[in-house]
Amino acid sequence: MKEQEIIEALKQENEDFRKLYEEHHALDGQLADIDRKVYLTPEEEVERKKLQKQKLAKKDKIADMVRDYKKGHSVA
Repeated sequence: MKEQEIIEALKQENEDFRKLYEEHHALDGQLADIDRKVYLTPEEEVERKKLQKQKLAKKDKIADMVRDYKKGHSVA
């Protein structure tokens, strides 16, 4: 089972995973909006760093859940 297939299965089976995935995707959109700007104010720079940290933390949790799914389902 490929990683994308596992992600889709987890989104269907696990409400917490689905919420986490959606939050990660939303943060991605917020960062894209900020990155479209030519110049960032100091406040926007701080916000961008905060969003990046939140996104990375969610990505790490998603990776952990995918890894746990693989272990529990003997997926190679």
